[in-house]
Amino acid sequence: MHSSTIAFKTSTIHYSYGGQGKNLLLCFHGYGESEKSFHFLEKYLPPSYFLIAIDMPYHGESVWKEGMNFTMDDLDNIIATIQDKHNFLGQPFSMMAFSMGGRIALSILQRKQQQVSRLILLAPDGLVLNFWYWLSTQTHLGNKLFLATIHKPGWFLQMVKLSNRLGLLNQSIYKFVDHFLHDKKKRKLLYLRWTCFRKIKPDLTGLKECVAQYKIPVHLVYGKHDRIILSSRGEKFKTGIETYCTLESLNCGHQVLHEKNIDVILKYLPH
Repeated sequence: MHSSTIAFKTSTIHYSYGGQGKNLLLCFHGYGESEKSFHFLEKYLPPSYFLIAIDMPYHGESVWKEGMNFTMDDLDNIIATIQDKHNFLGQPFSMMAFSMGGRIALSILQRKQQQVSRLILLAPDGLVLNFWYWLSTQTHLGNKLFLATIHKPGWFLQMVKLSNRLGLLNQSIYKFVDHFLHDKKKRKLLYLRWTCFRKIKPDLTGLKECVAQYKIPVHLVYGKHDRIILSSRGEKFKTGIETYCTLESLNCGHQVLHEKNIDVILKYLPH
């Protein structure tokens, strides 16, 4: 994969690209990951494709200096600039997204439905609005409490630990929370990332209408043992658009984006 950057406002957006085909595949990574998550795809990529994987704000090698202000207009402009740089501006494109990247890809689909050829979502976020995420990022009081917890997480960690002991919180989510809140740097990044992405939120009803109207293939892939993002979310989204939406479960956990799953991941990209 080749590495490159673009200037955006006062920030620098890093991305990688590979392949020589005329069909563009845009890739969006998960929380805390980077464009490197997609590097293994290059050696398996059908020759008709050109892959671009972008480091989102506060991730990878992108240097984001716009604070908490990241909007869909920003995302559109970033993608358009990269597309133009590689002579894909205005052309149809496919998207592949993992976890948090699913919310990004779904939001793009809603605005660019006439250009999207297909969508491959791997354990995607964005198909349901998590209550804690909503409280922490969509309400003023919740965001203040979130910031206070980032500085002094003790009370929240104790509550999470108790919930886990009482069986109110599954082990996977407990480990996830414990991992990100015990480290000061990870806590700060959690606040920055969650708050920065608060305006990237697809409307599911409108999305399903887009999929049906423009007959856009949407492929959902989940891990059977994933306790972070459940396949039941995909089943609910799929209802009513079964003609265009497929769902498959693999024998793995949350990390669906892995070389061992390459046959399933790429079977949804027509050669």
